[in-house]
Parts: sequence; C-alpha cells; structure tokens
Amino acid sequence: MLFLFAGLNAQTLDSPSGRLRCTFSIESGNPYYALTLDGKPVLEKSALGLVLKNGNDLATGFSAVGTERAQTDETWRPVLGEESIIRNHFNQMSVSLLQQATGRKMTIVFRLFDEGLAFRYEIPTQNELNYFILSGEATRFNLAGDHRAFWIPGDFDSNEYVYNETRLSAIDVDKVDMNNGIGFKGPMTRRRVQSPIQMKSDSGTYINIFEAAVDNYPVMHLELDPAELSFGAVLVPNAIGDAAYLQAPCETPWRTIIATDDARRILESRMVLNLNEPSQISDTGWIKPMKYVGIWWEMHVGKATWDYAGSQNAQNGGVLKPTGKHAATTENTKRYIDFAARHGFDGVLVEGWNVGWEDWFGNWKEEVFDFTTPYPDFDVAEISRYAKSKNVKMIMHHETSGSVANYERRLDRAFDFMEKYGYGAVKTGYVGRIIPRGEWHDGQAMVNHFNYVARRAAERRMMVNSHESSRPTGMHRTWPNYIAAEAARGNEFNAWSNGSPPMHETILPFTRLLGGPMDYTPGIFEIRMSAYDKGKTEQVHTTLAKQLALYVTMYSPLQMAADLPENYEKHPDAFQFIKDVAADWDATRVLEAEPGDYVTIARKAKGAENWFLGAITDENPRRSSVRLDFLTPGKKYRAVIYRDGNQAHWKDNPKSYTIEEKIVNSKTNLKLELAAGGGTAVSLFPI
Repeated sequence: MLFLFAGLNAQTLDSPSGRLRCTFSIESGNPYYALTLDGKPVLEKSALGLVLKNGNDLATGFSAVGTERAQTDETWRPVLGEESIIRNHFNQMSVSLLQQATGRKMTIVFRLFDEGLAFRYEIPTQNELNYFILSGEATRFNLAGDHRAFWIPGDFDSNEYVYNETRLSAIDVDKVDMNNGIGFKGPMTRRRVQSPIQMKSDSGTYINIFEAAVDNYPVMHLELDPAELSFGAVLVPNAIGDAAYLQAPCETPWRTIIATDDARRILESRMVLNLNEPSQISDTGWIKPMKYVGIWWEMHVGKATWDYAGSQNAQNGGVLKPTGKHAATTENTKRYIDFAARHGFDGVLVEGWNVGWEDWFGNWKEEVFDFTTPYPDFDVAEISRYAKSKNVKMIMHHETSGSVANYERRLDRAFDFMEKYGYGAVKTGYVGRIIPRGEWHDGQAMVNHFNYVARRAAERRMMVNSHESSRPTGMHRTWPNYIAAEAARGNEFNAWSNGSPPMHETILPFTRLLGGPMDYTPGIFEIRMSAYDKGKTEQVHTTLAKQLALYVTMYSPLQMAADLPENYEKHPDAFQFIKDVAADWDATRVLEAEPGDYVTIARKAKGAENWFLGAITDENPRRSSVRLDFLTPGKKYRAVIYRDGNQAHWKDNPKSYTIEEKIVNSKTNLKLELAAGGGTAVSLFPI
C-alpha cells in the first residue's frame, strides 16, 4: 500500500522485536538515517546518497514523494549451510525520492531485522538518468562513541592482513607493520579500513558495518573522520578513477549494520545471506560438501616447489630442466589419492601441475598459464584414471597470476580440459597485480569477474573456490556452486611469515565469515617449521587441539586437512576428529563468543544425530563451562574430547593434547580448559 502524507520527510521503521529503530529524515533536501537499539544511539544522523561523475549528485535537493511498507517472515533451505532451514524476518520501508531541480528519482529501501539494519539505493528507469557513472557514495556511518574496533587496512588489492584492535580514534594505517604479507600492496590512506569492521561500545553494544549482495559494483571500504567518529563509504575505483558504470533500472549492494548486546547474535545472524537473491541454479544435486587433502602445504613449508624447473632456471634452449623438488608429480599425486581413499576424504587438490610456474609472480605478464598444459612429470590422464578407480575426486587449480584477461580468454578451454579429465571443482588464484593494468582486486570489473567464473562454472556443473578474491557478501546463496573463498589471511601465512596471532581466528567469524564460507585450510599438526629446516623460526600460532576446533568454528562446506599425510600418520588418534567432523550442517548453536577473545560453537551434522563442538581462545588460557542443552532430551551421547594437554601452550608446547571420552546428555555441563592459543574439539555421537 502506498502512503502519501506531509510527514514523509521524517519517518521511522521498527524491527520485528521492536528493539531496533531506524529513523529516516530529509533536512534542507538532504536525506539522512539514524539507528537506535533500545532507544540508545547506534548510529547518529548520517547522510545518504550517490555521487555522480558528471555532477548533479543523487545526494541533495530531494523531497520524499511516497513510502511503501512491507513485512516478510519466511523460511528457505540453503543448498549447503550452517542450518538446513533459515528464517528471513524483517520489516521494510521504501522511500521514493524526487530531486526537484532535475526531476531525477531514487528510492532508498530500508530493511530492519531483529539483529540489524540494511539499506540500498534503487534507480528506476527514467529519461533524465539512464546510463550513468558513479564516482562514489555520500553514505556515512556516524558512530555514537569512540568504540573499540577490529580492523584491517583499506587495501584495494588485498585483504590478507592481521587484525588491529584499537579505539576508532586510533585507527592509523601508517602505524601498522605492513611488511608481513605476500609482497604487494594496493593504495592505502591513513584512516581507510576494510569492511566488515567489528566494534564494541563501552556500554557493551556490538556494532558491525558490512555489505551484502555485491554484484556489478565495487567493494565498499570505509574512510574514518576521527574528529567526528564517522565513516564514509569508499568505492574502489577502476583504472581511470571511475567507481561504477550502471544502467537503470539498477540497485546498489545493501549496506548493513548489525547492532546487538550479545556477541553470539552476530555469529548466528544470517542477515547478509538473506539479503541475497535465491539460488539461480535449479538442479543443485551435484553441489556437495567436500573434505579434501592436497599437494599444497609441502610447498609452503619449503619441502617442495610449485615449479618443475626452478624460478631462476626456467628454460635452457627451450627445454625445461627439472630441479628434483617438484611436488606435483604423478607418483606424489597417487600417494595423496591413496591417503584420501584410505581415510574417507572426498577429493585431492594438486597445485603446480601446469606449465608456467617458472616465471609467474610479480612480472605482470599477460600470458603465463594456459590451464591445459601439464608438466612432463604430471600424467593427467593416468591420474584421472587412478583417482576414479579409488572413488576420489580431483580438484583443479587455476592460478591466474592476476592476469584476468588471459584467464577469461582461456576459460572455456580450461573448463573443457576439466570436463575431459573428470574434474568437478576448481580452486582459482589471483596472486599479483591485476591485468588489465590499473584495476584492483576489489573493483567493479573484478567483482564481476569472480561472479562470472562462478556462473560459467555452474553451466558445467562445477564448484568454485576462489583465493585472493574480493571478500564474499552472501553471493553463495545465489550461486551455491561458489562453495568457498579465501579472501582473508589464511593459515599458510604461519609457514613463511610472522604469522597470525592467536586472536586471529577469534576475529574472523565476526568479520570475513559474515559474508560466506572461508577456505582457511586448518588441520596443521606439525606446528613448528623447524621440523623442515632447523634454521626456521616460523610456526603456527595455535596448539594442535585448536587446529581441530577450527573445523567447527570456521564454517565452510569445503574443508582441507592441510598438513602432510605423514604428519597425520604420526597422530592417528587426533586425526580421527578431522575424519569424523562434518562439513554441512542441520543446526548451529553459538555457545560463547567475544571478538578477539574466544568462540565456542556446536553444530549438528546434516541428516545425522552427530554433533560437533569447537572452542578456541586467543593468547590467554581460558576455563569455562557450556551446557549441552542442544542435544536431544532423553538421549545419551558418547563425547570424544580432544583438548589441550595440561602443559600445552601455543608457543612453548603446542603439540601437547589429551583425548578423553565420557557419556553426556542434554543436562550435562561440559567443562572446557583451553591453553594459551588453544582449543577443544568434541565429537558427540548418540548411543
């Protein structure tokens, strides 16, 4: 129903529970919004609007000419997910605006869920504004206090950073050690951070600013005005400085603000997912969760190489000269296939199988990989035959070295090659500067590329796992074959850099994981890199038990047992948890959570009565007790508890663990004792 009345320039929208309230207003032609929780300000009055390249911005000179209100309370079933049924419950207010001087129209749509607010801009078809270029947004987020914040620098080219924990007023990229990464950086400014940003007020309100359903649009970063404690939306530009090319009718991504007094509600929120469109794939029966092993970690620890001939010894008269350290050989791949088959893993990933790794990184070459030519020691036909005989699926690897133009030219041939040899999933990589030159990983063109690959893969019934991509924003609801992404600082950094501090994994569920599943590659048992080279001091900054717990706390339907097979064979009792744990779930319960400190989550396996629990902590040891009231009343369960040893410590004694068994039920209070940088993993099997 359409309401027309004099008060259109000042309106309110309440959440279904009534605790959150969004206020919309127009003052002197400028649109604003504000958000409160239980009457207390979350966001003060903040500007709205779009900035056009040719002037006449859609940010001033407006009057409201109509409002539509709606309510939605529905459920839907994800193909893969943290629950088998998701509730989508919100109140909506759509305010139609008219720019008096130009006659241009714009609608701002607000959706208020019980855990947060979402809004976006919609541009209808109109003669005055059909095709247009965005320079940015006028959107602001004016905070009500100098909150404690968890943030990473606003790098347009990489999100693989350690999180900083400071007050908002102390955000300063210039004071951060930027030499702990993979060697390339995009443009940054002192006060710019990436979204999502997680905050906590002094009064105990948790606030998270993010976005949802980013398609045909650049990623949003946030620039802080420290004097006003206000973030402005920053859109990643293209090579000539434009943010986005749009054609009406169109809409922007949703801007999201979660606000709650219970940190657990953030991890339980499905708001970002709900804001995406339903699946565009009608037959999804081929999209399956996967646990996999692969030829990958041995290169990171320096035991072997991706390249066949050596990066400094690429060619000799046009003939590749092997160094003897190449990992992706037929023999080694068969060893991983045998290991996967013996232990019930679904797939095997092989990196470094194809010609091009001799001279691929940092050179900005247009054509490095062709995605169809294996090295001489990798017999792709024999490996395909052997894997099929063992009922193991092969996972293709496509490293683009940032040359997206080359990859798109060759995509059909690459997928033909995959189909020929029975590969049903691909891991894509985008290390390096983007080609076309001047584009950024987070720009409109690259966002479209990542989504394009997923759509084209869906036509071939293939699943996609992207690395070095822009961070997901719930698009895996629309394209559920986009099964996972990296898009954050993963476990591999612990092998060859200063690594990630113990609190890192307690922050990711509040930030990166809000947008979608992450291929974090947990399960490292050989914690210290000195095991491979006595001169190395690098190590994983967790205990072994915490590596197990990550399979529960870091959601993904694609989970890797990332360590070497021989390291698992040394600890078969601990390895059993990785073999047992599910990757797709009927239900999720967040039992404890505090960003930067600890996370405890329990999940029920899809189509089974088995539950799995993971608890992790930061650099501080922790004791707690959690109720197992999520278990079916009246049933007994065998609990297998994988915990830190009594003297365990992430740095001093990381491999100390103990395995215990006990009988529990829904009335049991389970005591958890986590070492510094430690964790506990629990399997719960009904008796």
